Amino acid sequence: QVQLVESGGGLVQPGGSLRLSCAASGYIFSINAMGWYRQAPGKERELVAAITGGVSTNYADSVKGRFTVSRDGAKNAMYLQMNSLKPEDTAVYYCNFRYNTRTTRSLEVWGQGTLVTVSS
Repeated sequence: QVQLVESGGGLVQPGGSLRLSCAASGYIFSINAMGWYRQAPGKERELVAAITGGVSTNYADSVKGRFTVSRDGAKNAMYLQMNSLKPEDTAVYYCNFRYNTRTTRSLEVWGQGTLVTVSS
């Protein structure tokens, strides 16, 4: 059973930075896609940044130029560097892996979420 654990959330002032981490435990044969999502109070969960095919990245328009997603393939880990944070970035951030085992394809797992609060 694969589990994801996020860390790195917290309270930061506008203009500040945070780095989120997502670490996987359990057996993964290969990863199809990795993504960071967020959900603000009263809003739907939205995609923030994703890595597909191991190298291709895409970002929500609202975070382009401020956030950077990266991965460590050897550790099955993913990171989100968030700079120039704004109050509207306040949300619970979730990581998501779509992966395969040797016997089963297209599995999906979510982390438990980490809260990011941007406020002065």
